[in-house]
This record gives sequence, C-alpha cells and structure tokens, in this order.
Amino acid sequence: MKYLFLLLVSACLFLGQPLSAQTHLPGDSLSPPSTEAAALIHSAGSDHHAHDAHLPALWSVAPFILLLLMIATGPIWFSDFWHHYYPWIAGGLGAVTLIYYLGGLGDWHHPLHTLSEYISFVALLAPLYIASGGVLIQVDARSTPWVNLLLLLTGAVLANVIGTTGASMLLIRPFIRLNRYRLQPYHIVFFIFIVSNAGGLLTPIGDPPLFLGFLKGVPFGWTLAHLWDEWAVALLMLSAIFIWRDRRNTEGADLPDSIYGQRIIVRGTRSFLWLAVIIGAVFLDPKLVPWVPALNIGGERISFLRELIQLGAGAAAYFLANKTALKSNQFSFAPVQEVVFLFVGIFFTMMPALQLIGEAASGPEGRAWLTPDVLYWLTGSLSAVLDNAPTYVNFLSASCAAAGLEVGVMGDVARFAGQEVASLAAISVASVFFGAMTYIGNGPNFMVKAIAEESGVEMPSFFAYVRKYSLPYLLPVLIFIWLIS
Repeated sequence: MKYLFLLLVSACLFLGQPLSAQTHLPGDSLSPPSTEAAALIHSAGSDHHAHDAHLPALWSVAPFILLLLMIATGPIWFSDFWHHYYPWIAGGLGAVTLIYYLGGLGDWHHPLHTLSEYISFVALLAPLYIASGGVLIQVDARSTPWVNLLLLLTGAVLANVIGTTGASMLLIRPFIRLNRYRLQPYHIVFFIFIVSNAGGLLTPIGDPPLFLGFLKGVPFGWTLAHLWDEWAVALLMLSAIFIWRDRRNTEGADLPDSIYGQRIIVRGTRSFLWLAVIIGAVFLDPKLVPWVPALNIGGERISFLRELIQLGAGAAAYFLANKTALKSNQFSFAPVQEVVFLFVGIFFTMMPALQLIGEAASGPEGRAWLTPDVLYWLTGSLSAVLDNAPTYVNFLSASCAAAGLEVGVMGDVARFAGQEVASLAAISVASVFFGAMTYIGNGPNFMVKAIAEESGVEMPSFFAYVRKYSLPYLLPVLIFIWLIS
C-alpha cells in the first residue's frame, strides 16, 4: 500500500506542474489550447458543446461494457483467474480507451480531467478506509432487528456529516461483529442500501455527486431544504423491509441477554482526528477557497492540495493508529486495493459512454424530453452501472443547458437550483439512491462487500445482488419515491 501512496502523490505532483513543463501527449502543441478547442470538450465539470469530430466512436464503449461483464461474471465463472489478474484486466481495458483518446482523437483534456477525478476519488476513499480501520467500535449488546436498525439509521445520519464512505468504513465492522452469531448476506446488502447510499442525501458532504453539485454552485442547504421528504420516506421503507427480513432470520443462536453489558466500547479515538482532517480537506477546493493553488485546465481551476493533505492524513492515521484496534478490526489493504484497481478501469473506460450520453442529452433534440421523470430514470439507471458522481454532473450540465443556463458561469447553477427544483431533485435523488442498485454504483459498495467477504460472509455475485436484493427490495422503494415526488 505504501507504493500506492507514492504513486498517487507522484501523480499529484506531476499534474501540479505547469502544463508547459509536463510531457506533451499526442495531439498536443506547446501552446495552450485555444478557447475554441476548449469549448469543444465536455465531460464531468465541463460543458456539452462538443463537435462531432471530437466525439468518440460508438464502438469505443466496448471496453467499458466488457469490463462490466468481467466484473459481473469473473468471480463466478473463472474465480481464480479473475482474483489473480483483475488489476491487469481493469488497467488494460482502461489503457485501451486512453490510447484511443490520445492517439485516435488527439484529446488530452478528457483523460487529464478523468485522471484528476480518479485521484480525488482514491485520495478520499483510501484515507477514510485507513483512518476508520484504526477505530475499534464494539457494541456490547444482543443482536436483534431493532438494535441492528438503530445502528443502520445511526449510520444514515452520520453519512451526512462524514460522508457515506466515512460512515460505511466506520460502522461496517461493528455491524458485522454485532451480528456474528446470525450474520447473513442481506445484513450487508441493507447496510449498503441505507448507510453507503440512501443515508447521504441531505448534505453535499453525504455523497460525492452532491458535493460535485455544491462545487458547481448548488447552495449548500439546498438538499436539506428540498430532499428531506425523499430521504425520510426511503429510510422508512427500507427500515420496514429490513425489520421484516431480519425477524425472519432464524439462523444461529445469540447469547442470553444477561451476558451483555449493554454498552458501546470505542478504542483508537485518536483516529477521529485524522478522519476530521480528511473530511475537512474536502473543502480545500479552488472554486470555494480562492487562495488554494490551482492549474487552469480546459478553463477549469484544478488543485491537488486537498488530495495531498488527505493522503498524508491517511498515511499518518495508519502509522500512528492504535495497533490493538487495527488487529481487532483484522485490518488489511485488500478491500481498498480492489477498489483502486477496478475503478481506474471504470473511470477511464466510461469516458466515451459519458461523453456520448452527455452530447445526446444536451443537444437540441435532447432538450425537449429532459423532464424530471426522464431525468430521474435516466440518471438513476446510468448511476447504477456508471460511477454516480460524473453521471450527476453530466445531467446537471445538460439540464442547465436546456434551461438556457451553463455550468461554469457564475450564478447559473444557483439560478437553476432555484428555478428548476423538480429537475435538480430528480437528478440528485436518482444519482444517490440508484447508486445502491449494483456493487459499482458507488465507491463504498465495493469496499463494504470486500470487508464482509474478508470476515467470512459469502456475498452474492453481481447478478445475484441485483436479482435477489436490488430488484425485489430496492426498486419498489425507488418507484414509490418517483410516484410521490
């Protein structure tokens, strides 16, 4: 893992140099890109006015589809091969797309922007995982459906303060230990539903898509003011389904009540300091804090000071952690390693898909059908199989364009949030809630799955997760939310 930190820091430092000092990629010139060329590029965080000549070919989506199929079938059909070679498979497919962009399209902006997003993604998830591994929380109580639900709802509230990733990494191990005598895969799945996704709807800190919206100009309190009902209804319905399902669990036998002390024990509290540093550094963005040093890439100011602080805090959290807490948590880098390698492939292979979808949605034909209903289902279905953060930004940009506004223009996103409440609510709710439909919809999902498997839980495969849990339990909730919104 120390080599991973060195790699990420090196990448941050590389991108932190002036563009003229960097190695020039194919298609680059020594002069900065013109305004017209920059306007042709659109991706997460940029506009959607790309010219057809700069759009990727439809076949370029093939590596992404192949990677999704490999993630879904690899652990089932060729498990040994997949677990040994998945870093090479994900990285190789990502490299194919990258070479196509650099050599075939002469497009350096999309890959650089995707790399910056990936570094930000890993620089948040990895340190949160490491810092939370140094906190040992032991719930000395009997595992009952209502105690389980209390822990899940605590995580849902906490997700709005330290993010779904922070809440998931902090509470998944205590949740597994609490249910050690009756632990079943559905426990972990509902943890993913409630803590890793739905719980983080109320604040921009809660889930990465909402934070990106905040950086683009959505007021900080907008989600709490407008999405409270959807959050409460979703948690109420998921809680009712969980209680019904957990009361039917007759597997195992818990110890008598008299054995338990009915208390919560916390060790390794010094790691909370590093968690606070990691979460606090999230706001060190040049769009929010003007003095943060940043590069101008394609007309957007990008800085990696935040990522360097987060990576440094993660390293400090590991080396200064309570060793007893690490050992009791059975801490290892395997879960975060899986996320790091798989998502580097996902981030790069999904570039063509996001670009083509964004172009279709923001074009003249697309603007006529970008209703809140369409936005809800389109953003949601794509958030389930793409990373939900760039999907959110793509449809935010397209919807702003349909309203005659533009992401990146001072005040336009805030005006959109005030004028098009239903559209922004549809994009926000769908990107957060549908992220729980598959393992790859949101970053914490994979990490929770990996930690559970390390603890001996036989988690469902990609397709079994969707078939046994997402479709019968989560989809009805999503439909009901759509009907009442």
